[in-house]
Amino acid sequence: MKGNVSMRKVISVVVSVVLVLALLPLMSLLAACSNTSSPGNPDNSASPGTHNTAAISLVDMTGRTVVLDKPAERVVALTASTCEIVYALGAGDTVVGRGEYCDWPTEALAKPSVASGTQTNIEQIIALKPDLVFMDSMDQTPEQVKQLENAGIVVYASNARSIADTYESILQIGQLLGKDLQAQAIVDSMKDTFEELSAKKVKGTVYFEVSPLEYGLWTAGKNTFMNEVAELIGLENIFCDQNGWVEISEEQVLLRNPDYIVTVGMYFGEGLTPTEEILARSPWQNITAIRNGAVLNLSNNELSRPGPRLAEGASALYSFVSGK
Repeated sequence: MKGNVSMRKVISVVVSVVLVLALLPLMSLLAACSNTSSPGNPDNSASPGTHNTAAISLVDMTGRTVVLDKPAERVVALTASTCEIVYALGAGDTVVGRGEYCDWPTEALAKPSVASGTQTNIEQIIALKPDLVFMDSMDQTPEQVKQLENAGIVVYASNARSIADTYESILQIGQLLGKDLQAQAIVDSMKDTFEELSAKKVKGTVYFEVSPLEYGLWTAGKNTFMNEVAELIGLENIFCDQNGWVEISEEQVLLRNPDYIVTVGMYFGEGLTPTEEILARSPWQNITAIRNGAVLNLSNNELSRPGPRLAEGASALYSFVSGK
């Protein structure tokens, strides 16, 4: 009897071991399946029906790492160019504040204005409770960046000084706002416009007047968007031997005798328009551009801001020179 009981125990143990060995491959398969991500749930960290929003991390145009846990929903745009980009991306509803010089598009004017540039008011910005602040490295200081970061606000700094830089700025701002596709579409459209204009090209010399005579003449030299656009469409900037924005004299303009003049002066409804004022300057009457009435007024900063409207400004200048 005892022998039978012992034999049954042995048989039972053997059967158990055999079953365990037989089930091991199946158990491994089930474990592997349970660790495999399901469609729509790539990291398996959320239950079915939930959506994971990946963190956004990029290096801005000043070399700073910018991190958001999700696309920004409340932004302050301190510079006019970044404000234009945000609206061009279709993200104007995220703007809770703007720099005082942000004037395009016109709907941006309805947003609260904060002191910017050398007078940037950090307290005003913090009071708006933004997730993200857009600024330009030329207008704001590292100390201001640090103050905002200490208040828990993420800062993105642009440093666009060329058309290529502008593309990068648009793409990065689009990424931070969850508007990657829209940003790429804008850049592609700009590239198409510039490529088309570059293929046709015009000839002649141009003078850019960025400050009118009554305030002292200033113009655009090399390393400006105006000069880059002029070269792209085939024009020679008469002050391309100067760097950046420079003060000049009437005598210099007369001596260099441009074929075309582009002014960015604004008209406030009284007196001569910027174009009329230039055409009426008596010492300038022998300038080729004056004799031909070839003065173009671009008063909305189309050629001076690193944003989507650079392509519009280039098209306007090309049309003016070519007559097309």
